[in-house]
Amino acid sequence: MPLRMPEVLICWTLFLAPAMAGQQLSVQQIVDKSVAVNHADFEAGTRFNWIETDKNAKGVKTYRVTMLYGTPYYRLTELNGQPLSASAEAEQAAKERRVIATRRNESAEQRRERIDKFEKERKRDNAMMQEMANAFDFTMVGVRKIHGYGVYVLKATPKSGYKPSSMETQVLTGMHGELWIDQNAFHWVKVTAQVIHPVSIEGFLAEVEPGTQFELDNRPVGDSGAWQPSHFSMRSNARVLHFFTRESNDDETYTDYKLVSASRDAAGQSSRP
Repeated sequence: MPLRMPEVLICWTLFLAPAMAGQQLSVQQIVDKSVAVNHADFEAGTRFNWIETDKNAKGVKTYRVTMLYGTPYYRLTELNGQPLSASAEAEQAAKERRVIATRRNESAEQRRERIDKFEKERKRDNAMMQEMANAFDFTMVGVRKIHGYGVYVLKATPKSGYKPSSMETQVLTGMHGELWIDQNAFHWVKVTAQVIHPVSIEGFLAEVEPGTQFELDNRPVGDSGAWQPSHFSMRSNARVLHFFTRESNDDETYTDYKLVSASRDAAGQSSRP
């Protein structure tokens, strides 16, 4: 899905949800069910095209994101909330035609390499999310209603003795957060996470500082049964070489999801050869 690695290093935070058909579940059962549902939603991500709006200090850009021959293609459609000029639109259309032609005519090996790279990143991100179950202790905060859904609110805190399994998961040791999970089907409705103490990333002369925080909202997509991201925001604070502080703010919204097979953009698309 749309999330980039820095974002994923956080979207990942947590899992949990409770009670099904009046049956009380243990925390571990809840975690396991949540992980399974989240994995299914993750796998469904490549079945959709969507509209994405990205906001940062440089401005606002809106893209139409289309799955083309196995990987997403981002076509710019608006700048700062305004449609592109006729010349800019023509340039984007020409660029998209070139990409379609390139992907249509690539060799089987070239296509496999492109898709493998995309899938490798997705699988890495999914592995990060599943690692959350090992990295945190979860406690029930209460029951609330958010976006029209009854949810269980769960608090996640770093698990004592947790040993990160990879470079990416090191940041989990310095985070805590909350997870809102749909009471009926165990989908994530909202996830928040904050860095509570500096975390040095092995292999990089940098550390993630307190003040870094993330928020992810998910919504059901049509009648597909899948939930996908509707909003993601991130405020990051990192110290590089222990001297220079780098801060950034990003805000992304995802709308108008359409199944690839039902979309006008599906024509001519293909998956792995």
